[in-house]
Amino acid sequence: MPTNRLTDAQCRGAKPGEKPIKLFDGGGLYLYITPAGTKVWRIAYRIAGKPQTAAPGPYPAVSLADARAALAELKAQLRAGNDPRSARRAAKKGMTLSAATDGYMASRRDLSPSYLDNMRRGLEMHVLPYLGQRVISTIGRDDLLEVLLRMDAAGRYSYVRKVRMWVGQVFEWAIERGEAQINPAALIRPEKAFTRVSVQHFAAVELRDVPALMQRLALEGDLQSVLACRMLAYTWVRTTELRMMEWAEIDEQEGVWLIPAGKMKRRRDHLVPLSRQAVEILRTMRPRCRGTRYVWEGDRSPTRPMSENAVLALLHRIGYRGEMTGHGWRSVGSTWANEHGYSPDAIERQLAHVPENETRAAYNRAKYMPERRKMLQAWADWLEACSAASG
Repeated sequence: MPTNRLTDAQCRGAKPGEKPIKLFDGGGLYLYITPAGTKVWRIAYRIAGKPQTAAPGPYPAVSLADARAALAELKAQLRAGNDPRSARRAAKKGMTLSAATDGYMASRRDLSPSYLDNMRRGLEMHVLPYLGQRVISTIGRDDLLEVLLRMDAAGRYSYVRKVRMWVGQVFEWAIERGEAQINPAALIRPEKAFTRVSVQHFAAVELRDVPALMQRLALEGDLQSVLACRMLAYTWVRTTELRMMEWAEIDEQEGVWLIPAGKMKRRRDHLVPLSRQAVEILRTMRPRCRGTRYVWEGDRSPTRPMSENAVLALLHRIGYRGEMTGHGWRSVGSTWANEHGYSPDAIERQLAHVPENETRAAYNRAKYMPERRKMLQAWADWLEACSAASG
């Protein structure tokens, strides 16, 4: 049966009749119009051969696009062998963990998009498939621990601690709204429940080894990963900040990149001077992008940023496993700057290290900008010379 036969104009303009009217969109979705003029979306489907009806909600509060999305979700549940009625019954009994996760994330607009993206991906991959449809107030410590121990058994020793923290945040949000009474994540002690992990620092090469690294990068064929690695070197930003870089944040003419506070670890705007070499990278990347906002687009979807492990995977491929990370450029660059006599204040500000006693009101994102620009240009010139030495 053809779908998407209705238009929003048809839905808005439809008039009631003496008897109920059904306007079919296809796939079982239709707009039900009562003689009184009330318009309600309905979906006809079957469970074990018996006809059933779902009601996404009234029109126009639930738009045509939303109703189609509800149809797609219902079809997905049916393909997975799930009964859509179960979720509706659970909703009547109380909020599910999946619904609480959505509610919590929608309430935390103060957190950076990358943090929320990582949180959602972690919960959707490791927790929600097992507990997502459970009413949150019925989930106990043992239920959650059983799920988290799957991760620990798979060797995700550090990540399981992060996922536990994220689940705990969702439960705290639900408790404040009367949807849960306890936070089972708080009852799990990581040091006793999970395999102990040793703290690892970000690997970084010595300055004397930088020329060889730059020459290896010149031989690598994966252009985006190579340019991203170089951009990390030229700017000293964190890997997360780089992969979330957007074209709207860049002023090529002025040679600056303004990272908004929501993307920064310390939640303050960060102004990054761009060397000539960094601007050249951006000009190389622009025609390669597929029209989305990100400079470094994901391989699978241009609407998402590149993988957080793309640069690390590149460094592994060229022989630097355990010796260098994308984050390591911050250490290497600051070491070079210290050895070349640049002021510690300019170096710390370029690393976005804000003094603890500096208030938000007093914070100046452009502080030490002339020296920082001079410093990064000299550093980029040196890196360029290292690359040229390969010839």
